[in-house]
Amino acid sequence: MGYSFYPTDLEEMRLTSPRYTLAVHGGAGTMARGATDEAPYHAGLRAALAAGETILAQGGSALDAVVAAVTALEDEPLFNAGRGSVYTSTAEHEMDAAVMDGSTLAAGAVATVRTPRNPVQLARAVMDSRFVLLSGDGAEAFAREHGLEAMPPAYFHTAHRLEQLQRLQAQEGGQRMQMDHAPTAPLDETRKFGTVGAVALDSTGHLASAVSTGGMTNKHPGRIGDSPLVGAGIYANDQSCAVCATGSGEYFIRACVGHDIHARMAYAGATLSEASQAALAQVGQLGGEGGVVAVDRQGNIALPFISAGMYRGWVRAGEAAQTRIFED
Repeated sequence: MGYSFYPTDLEEMRLTSPRYTLAVHGGAGTMARGATDEAPYHAGLRAALAAGETILAQGGSALDAVVAAVTALEDEPLFNAGRGSVYTSTAEHEMDAAVMDGSTLAAGAVATVRTPRNPVQLARAVMDSRFVLLSGDGAEAFAREHGLEAMPPAYFHTAHRLEQLQRLQAQEGGQRMQMDHAPTAPLDETRKFGTVGAVALDSTGHLASAVSTGGMTNKHPGRIGDSPLVGAGIYANDQSCAVCATGSGEYFIRACVGHDIHARMAYAGATLSEASQAALAQVGQLGGEGGVVAVDRQGNIALPFISAGMYRGWVRAGEAAQTRIFED
């Protein structure tokens, strides 16, 4: 397929010494300019940046900052994670999330969970256990054992997400589709990849990444994408970078995008921007779309995508937060 890169924003913002840096995303896909008010989406991204920056500005860890940022995105129904998660083909919610600490390579992930209010916080708890990835009923039991807040199905219900499911099933005769449909959003959800994520560098020079998603509207129950898979939708290593992805998950899994970016930097000497674009090129060659947000150990930020747009934002110490949706 043909595709174009939109690296934009901050291809190579270099720091002379470690100062905190935080970047977030809220999904990628084909955008429809002017379809509706974009302000709430920018506000949601800014709220996530503020949640993470509050921790970083007080000398907190990159890991705590990315969890806080993603928690804020999970609590915002506009984004497909946590409270705003899309419906499966059986009109239920199945959510995935993951975190990774670049200083230790510790990681935690959960898949196909239904009740945790904030799946990213459950992933964080898993990271502190002897496990890396828990799914389904086992992950739910682990959440109860660790006292994490659970919510009933009604908490995750949003009318426009249910309408998306009903519209897709009517249009496709109940057949699965790989994309959302929501004409009321500035991002055309017939071509949207709904994931949220955050990457950070803290003042001690450590990196971390976190990601969360409700998956794809009308997905087959039990389907798991790239988000909870270390090395695919998420990766963090203090030797190189922290990455979180958003896109057509099956392609990001096959391209091992997160680890590929790290490997290109660690073994081939590529810059963060070069490595991110090359990894996404592999996704494009396979037929996928999407993007990544990434930060390296010098504080360089990369936010490239090979779709028409991506919800994204970033903030650095001493600078005002910035958010973008389109390629400009």
